Amino acid sequence: MAVSIWRFLANGWVERFFVEPRFFFKYWGFAWVEPLSASGMHVLVVALGILALCIAVGVAFRASALLFAAGFSYLQLIDVSNYLNHYYLAALLAWLLLLSPAGRSWSVDAEIRRRWSRGGAPSSEWVAAVWLYLFRLQIALVYAFAAVAKLQPDWLIHAQPLRIWLAASAELPLLGPVLALPGTPLLMSWLGFLFDATIVLWLSWSRTRLYAYAVLIAFHALTRALFPIGMFPVIMALSALVFFAPGWPRTLASHLGWRMAPAAAPALSPTARASVRSKVALALVASYCAIQLALPLRFLAYGGDVLWHEQGMRFSWRVMVRAKGGSTTFVVKNRRTGRVWYVAPSAYLTALQESEMASQPDLILQLAHHIREDVERRGLGPAEIRVDSRVSLNGRRGSPLIDPATDLATVSDGLARQPWILPAPPTSAPHTRVSL
Repeated sequence: MAVSIWRFLANGWVERFFVEPRFFFKYWGFAWVEPLSASGMHVLVVALGILALCIAVGVAFRASALLFAAGFSYLQLIDVSNYLNHYYLAALLAWLLLLSPAGRSWSVDAEIRRRWSRGGAPSSEWVAAVWLYLFRLQIALVYAFAAVAKLQPDWLIHAQPLRIWLAASAELPLLGPVLALPGTPLLMSWLGFLFDATIVLWLSWSRTRLYAYAVLIAFHALTRALFPIGMFPVIMALSALVFFAPGWPRTLASHLGWRMAPAAAPALSPTARASVRSKVALALVASYCAIQLALPLRFLAYGGDVLWHEQGMRFSWRVMVRAKGGSTTFVVKNRRTGRVWYVAPSAYLTALQESEMASQPDLILQLAHHIREDVERRGLGPAEIRVDSRVSLNGRRGSPLIDPATDLATVSDGLARQPWILPAPPTSAPHTRVSL
């Protein structure tokens, strides 16, 4: 995450994401979250980079983890159009690290405690096994639900959207001619599905763990080389180390000839595990796991194609299963005079925001409400807001996404199924070939 923060600063993303926009899309229930001033956002991002390094080396671990988790979560809540799966994962891992005893060993804090403790006796480096399984479960869910997302015809039959993306990489040296072969997209689609569906099993078995991890590194290196997916491959490759035996760092150190003191034995009373505190902690862990299982499955309550209507799309680990784009024009009508005019999203949004908004119905609704408020504030209302929106999903021809007869100014956002979102087009994704 320290590297991610450096990339934010080096690429000018603080200005692009948090300073240049004049309007910010809100998460449901978090409309009150607003960005700081330009200087405030820069200070926040720099502070997050410092805090990430403090967590990594274990300096004031609890305080650093708390400030980082809160600050990074706030950063992600400012604008929905900035949502990325790996930033969501990073936020979850940050909160888990805060609550975990991860700073108990191999940290600056632990060394300070050892030196200042009476007699120099090291504190216990043992932790409850539930923390190991909780982190493993969190990473396993990412792969499992990524596999579930690929269980659909676009991916397994038509090799979409890989056909679209690989066509853009046909000019690469060495790999380009292979990627341009007609069967490559379908082969890679199936390999990607099988990888997501089975990698946790291979990592969990000691006999195959090293080989599985080598495959994992190769897989994520390839995806990083072919697709612009940022830090996601790095985060997943490093997080997968949690599937190794918990003592693997000591084993590696011994192979390298480093001498390390043995971990002190835990000092637990027979009744410690049955304490009220332990029961409450286990209840919270169970609740967290239930939420992480339920969130990716909530799309089932909406029916239809989640890649089209987007309800249940976020927080579901649907990684790289859609190529979606479109165009949206807002039609404004004065209810009193009947005057009609058209508004382009670019009048309110940055290019990145407009690209994200064009295919996400809840963002279209938010902008419609903002346009109505702006029109009426300038004395041009009362206004009706309708939308002419056409979207292409995984290479299909553009189809209407929003009911053009619905006045979005009268529609309220919420968690219920939205009837103003039109059904997905019945056509299949095109099964095209890349010409040489």
